[in-house]
Amino acid sequence: MLSGISALLDAVRTLERDNGQAVLATVVKVEGSAYRRPGARMLIPLYGGTVGTISGGCLESEVAKKAWWLTDGGEAVIRRYSTATHDDDDDQDAALTFGLGCNGTVHVLLERHSAEKPLAVLELLRQVRESGQAGAVATVIGSYRNARVRVGERLFLHPSLTDSGRLLDPALDAEVHADLQRTLTDGHSSLRSYRDARGEIEVFCEYLAPQRRLVIFGAGHDAQPLTHMAKLLDWHVTVVDGRAHFARAERFPDADTVLQVNARPPYELRALTDGAMVAIMSHSYSQDRHWLGSVLQGTPAYIGQLGPRDRTERLLDEIRQHSPHLPALERLHYPIGLDIGGDTPESVATAILAEMTAAINLRAGGMLKHRQAAIHTPTPLDCSEIEPATRLSAS
Repeated sequence: MLSGISALLDAVRTLERDNGQAVLATVVKVEGSAYRRPGARMLIPLYGGTVGTISGGCLESEVAKKAWWLTDGGEAVIRRYSTATHDDDDDQDAALTFGLGCNGTVHVLLERHSAEKPLAVLELLRQVRESGQAGAVATVIGSYRNARVRVGERLFLHPSLTDSGRLLDPALDAEVHADLQRTLTDGHSSLRSYRDARGEIEVFCEYLAPQRRLVIFGAGHDAQPLTHMAKLLDWHVTVVDGRAHFARAERFPDADTVLQVNARPPYELRALTDGAMVAIMSHSYSQDRHWLGSVLQGTPAYIGQLGPRDRTERLLDEIRQHSPHLPALERLHYPIGLDIGGDTPESVATAILAEMTAAINLRAGGMLKHRQAAIHTPTPLDCSEIEPATRLSAS
């Protein structure tokens, strides 16, 4: 089962194997409300269905229908789509309006990909996925007419690359490269503008995150829906258990890896759990004590312990008798999951993944009806005003 970037990259591999062609559609800018954020991608093969989404389903058909015509000249183009209720602007360059009442505008970059002329950004996505190391890419999404730099041109940053490419003159390239380094360090995408002697260039500095990793300690029945749902989120999932009759690959067909590991010292899975989301749910007191005590010594992104609060506190008391210093204690959530009231394995998995997602996004996990701020944090701008895309050209 593949989803997200995994499904897109798999489709690209198939396309290249068959010497096919496709258009890559990428959300590069959002104004107002929109379902997907900048960085969302959809592959539109010449033959066959699309892979990926750039909206909640309202834009995909229109984009796929016209993507090949819009890129017929071979050059990358930006297309704007409005989700407002109506649009009185008769300008032929105005955004297409879908009457959804969301009052947002989505800017989509369309560019051709084939085995003969591959898109370097897809290769970078492969490198990020295979290496597990984040990357960053600066994509030109607007420029003045007759500029030397064109829409769709890019600079890249990744440990595997020796040459990040060139866009403008050396001084401006150095500025873009410095912003890419900040993008990589901060882990957030942003819109930026740069000015040369003739005009302004608008650039989308995108953070390309490595695949999120989930390690589940415990291969019981309730770990099965958790594994399945995590794969729907395109996470890499490893299931670990000390019991051979539980830790079997056929019980977890969706998991990337299933390991049978003795739940006793020494702990040799530090490289696996550091930086990962960790769920401890073995339903074995001795296993949970070993896994929890070991993981608390590392640097996981999140730790969740299944079970009643007093059980976990007893575990912690016993762990502290041997290891008084627990560096990752502040990342421990117990009982694991959001309070949604369910008691089936599927509802428990939903609560666990909901809390993990909230933790990743620094959210409390409450009801959206009580949220006063916007649902999505706007993509940061580095300037007070950027020239609208309708007045920018790829030529």
